[in-house]
Amino acid sequence: MMHESLYSTKSDKGVQCGICPHKCNLSEGQRGLCKSRINRGGRLITEAYGHLCALHIDPVEKKPLLHFYPNSRCLSLAATGCNFACRNCQNWEISQAEPASIPSEYYPPEQIVKTCLETDCPAIAYTYTEPITFFEYMYDTAKLAHEIGIRNILVSAGYINEAPLRQLCEVIDAANIDLKSFSDELYVKINCGHLAPVLDTLQTMKEAGVWLEITNLVIPTVNDSMDMIREMCHWLSKNGFKDTPLHFSRFFPMYQMQDIPPTPVKTLIEARDIAREEGLEFVYIGNVDNADMESTFCPSCHHLLVKRNGYHILRYHVTSEGKCEYCKTAIPGHWGEKLIR
Repeated sequence: MMHESLYSTKSDKGVQCGICPHKCNLSEGQRGLCKSRINRGGRLITEAYGHLCALHIDPVEKKPLLHFYPNSRCLSLAATGCNFACRNCQNWEISQAEPASIPSEYYPPEQIVKTCLETDCPAIAYTYTEPITFFEYMYDTAKLAHEIGIRNILVSAGYINEAPLRQLCEVIDAANIDLKSFSDELYVKINCGHLAPVLDTLQTMKEAGVWLEITNLVIPTVNDSMDMIREMCHWLSKNGFKDTPLHFSRFFPMYQMQDIPPTPVKTLIEARDIAREEGLEFVYIGNVDNADMESTFCPSCHHLLVKRNGYHILRYHVTSEGKCEYCKTAIPGHWGEKLIR
């Protein structure tokens, strides 16, 4: 099933996409950079609508979201495509592919919501590839889910224009945005995009009340400059993100970066320490076999609140009202019942 894009205008070549800052200007039969949108007969068509190449049930901690209903599950889905071309992509087989080139199964939005109810999943996560490239399907599904109280989670690089983003924020409850680096030069060289639109996305989602967490994958010799990391953390601190969880994630050789070694743990610890110096209150280290690096501590009394081992919760000391059990300080996020998986 093909579906017409919600954001497009006629152009000198034929049709121009308005979903993301690339603003692809496409002639008849030409695809956008995301590979999932094409000009057919002067109309911008999204071929990825409902054609899912991945559908799984995941713990919410896998997104990663550590302050959003811990210990809950989400129905995670993806269609092919991405509006970036990151050289280190871990899902490049599906993110850099055209819809017809990858096996898929058609799931209308109603069926996804029905599957959530049947599997007792309280949330849907749009993830794995770049959900912005299947924007219309994500929005239609999220709108249906939102109407009956199923939560919606966006896992994205955040490269989207303001109008579609604001529309999406009406139905998205939480997001993890991948902040690739704090250098426009690196965004151009490594990701085929620009930094400024991603920063705009962070601010817009924060203002809209979407629960937000941020991931920064630290790649040795690429974006591991401590000066740049400090600049990034300083910007986050000064722009209202002190209480937004920041995840420094460990890189492993992948895709077109097979020659770069894994990130040294000491590099990640140094980045975490810099973030804390800049005033960020909840800083985590991911992809490392050390439970304390993804555990949550109270910023006031410093008691251990949530002890994690991978995606499992071993100790939980946050009240259902979202307060530290010890000193009653409010802990930013959305906290559910006291459940241990």
